[in-house]
Amino acid sequence: MSLVVRDAEAGDLPAVLAIHNHVVASSDAIFTEELDTLAGRREWFEARGRAGLPVLVAVREGAIAGYASYGPFRPWPGYRDTVEHSVHVASDQRRGGVGRALLEALIERAREAGMHVMVAGIDATNEPSLALHGVLGFERCGYMAEVARKQDRLLDLVLMQLTL
Repeated sequence: MSLVVRDAEAGDLPAVLAIHNHVVASSDAIFTEELDTLAGRREWFEARGRAGLPVLVAVREGAIAGYASYGPFRPWPGYRDTVEHSVHVASDQRRGGVGRALLEALIERAREAGMHVMVAGIDATNEPSLALHGVLGFERCGYMAEVARKQDRLLDLVLMQLTL
C-alpha cells in the first residue's frame, strides 16, 4: 500500500473537509465544536495559497488519507520565523504511517522556507500524537491546564516545539 505525500489541490478539498469534520466531531484534536463547510475549507485553502503556506495531502491507493499544513504561530512580526502546524489523518488510516509521512514532509517544507521553529499544540490526552512528535524530535515546552472547552469539558494543551 504505497503512500504519496503531495501538495493539495482544490479537488482534494471534499476529502480534506470530511477528515476535518470527522476529527472535530469525534475527538478533541481540534478545539472546536463547529463543523466546517466546503466553502470554509476552500477559503482556508486559498488563504494558505496566497500566503505561500503549504497544504499537503497523503494519498494511499487513490484516496486522501490525511492532510497537513502550517501557519503563523502568532501574528506579530517577531514571530515570523515560527510556525504552528496541524496534521489530521482519516480514522481508517491511523497508525499506518500517514501522520508521520505528513509531518516529516511539513518539517522539510518549513526548513526549505527558512523557518526556525515549528510548534505543535496537542490535546494533553492525545498520546499517539505526543509520541509521534517526540519521535520526530519535538520537545515538550509547555503545559496549559484547562485552556479550552469542548462539549462542556475543559481541555489541557501540551505545547511541543522543534528547532529546525
